[in-house]
Amino acid sequence: MDSLRVFATLVLAVSCFLLVEAWTGRGSDSEGVIPQNTGTNNFNKDEISKPDDLPVVSVPLQSRKDRGTEELIRNEIPGDKVDDGKLVKIKTDLFAITINSIGPEIERIELLEHPSKTNKSESFVIFDKRVGHNYTAQLGLIGEGLPNHKDEFYTPSESYTLLSGTDQLSVTFETEKQGVLIRHHYNFTRNNYVIDILTEIVNNRSQALDPYAYYQLVRDDSNPSGTSKMLPTYTGVALFTEDSKYKKIDFSDIDKGVKKYPKSSDNGWIAIIQHYFLGTWLPEDGKPREYFTRILNNGLYGVGVILPIGNIPSKTSTTVANRLYVGPQDQDKLAALSEGLNLTVDYGFLTIIASPLFRVLKWIHNYVSNWGWSIVFLTVLIKLVFYPLSAASYKSMARMRVVAPKLQKLKELYGDDKQRMQQEMMSLYKTEQINPLGGCLPILVQIPVFISLYWVLLASVELRYAPFVLWIDDLSAKDPYYVLPILMGLSMIIQTSLNPTPPDPVQAKSYENHASCI
Repeated sequence: MDSLRVFATLVLAVSCFLLVEAWTGRGSDSEGVIPQNTGTNNFNKDEISKPDDLPVVSVPLQSRKDRGTEELIRNEIPGDKVDDGKLVKIKTDLFAITINSIGPEIERIELLEHPSKTNKSESFVIFDKRVGHNYTAQLGLIGEGLPNHKDEFYTPSESYTLLSGTDQLSVTFETEKQGVLIRHHYNFTRNNYVIDILTEIVNNRSQALDPYAYYQLVRDDSNPSGTSKMLPTYTGVALFTEDSKYKKIDFSDIDKGVKKYPKSSDNGWIAIIQHYFLGTWLPEDGKPREYFTRILNNGLYGVGVILPIGNIPSKTSTTVANRLYVGPQDQDKLAALSEGLNLTVDYGFLTIIASPLFRVLKWIHNYVSNWGWSIVFLTVLIKLVFYPLSAASYKSMARMRVVAPKLQKLKELYGDDKQRMQQEMMSLYKTEQINPLGGCLPILVQIPVFISLYWVLLASVELRYAPFVLWIDDLSAKDPYYVLPILMGLSMIIQTSLNPTPPDPVQAKSYENHASCI
């Protein structure tokens, strides 16, 4: 029974360590209305499986019985780009974006409201096409002779800015290929991390078209979080549909060709998430689509969605729309954008506890306007809720301390007879009305709650560069002077001293050593 108390103390110590790490020792992270689609939506896989002359990806996906999307991706969506085009700079109140005229591909996005972890005076870069880290967004059309993300587009200017006093900015990229005119309109809205993308297709050919649009995020598998190896944050693919709900797709699953997600749906989204931030395609609900993941060259992965456009008769036009969200994992804003998108703030199997804790934390912040004090008050509130359990635990420990001499005497009398020893101990516990587990169970009940609190603090982008008091100006960074860890260590020593010393001298010595380590 004494061993159980030692075990409980160890578990509590680990839980407190995780909590302190979340607060003081976390690692740094790396670096409008949508127009309606006027086309029809008959998604016939057999008709889109025909290969054409576009390049193939370097590592083809494994074949399956239903080969529609597999052959489509392998034969009709090209792999990596090979040429460099004109770089177009776009600046809004939230973004500094670089778009390559070939594609047009979004090659770089700086989030102006979120500083870099390496240099507070610089903006955080989430999309970037550079050696060592690659994260971009591509789009194109599928069909014979239609433009894809390897074709060059024209835009009249190399620089666009959202002007003061205006809420909208539209940047158009245009090209014509084999009698088909394509215009990609990138629409930006003030105070909005969503980029509305409207593609206009004008069919000047003599025959009808039946094209498809694809949208993909291209990324390497690097993990920029730099968090604890004990509990690292997730970097990878996430997908949500009403049928499958929230699913995570590791890059290793893509390597193995594992398809543990639904391909076809008429709702949902697909994203690549990392610590604090994400990029995600958000097609309009109610429209058919197929999701895909694939391997590209140079250790890159393509993750995206294919949308049917429908039949476009000769000398007519139509449009197809999609949305791209690139920004912070703000749970309220994500939940308003699409069902299940707030689940990208991943609390794991403890979501059922962690999510309400975050809500309470945010509620407290509405009154105190300081995330540091909000954490303090939330911790106090949790301790008050658990006070009856804690009180019962301490009372049980106090009783154990009182009967410790009697237990030692039993040890001396019956030390050689283990069975008799156990019988006498249980008789003593019954006489003294002591539950030998009374000091352990109340502590064990609290452990999941404090581990959940750790995940809340670890995953909340709101704490990034949030000041507390004095020298603590970033609650997502470690305490540079280690004052908080020292205070936590002292509190653990005091808390451990309240526990009764085991009657066994060997256990007692081990217990004292454990207390000194804490």
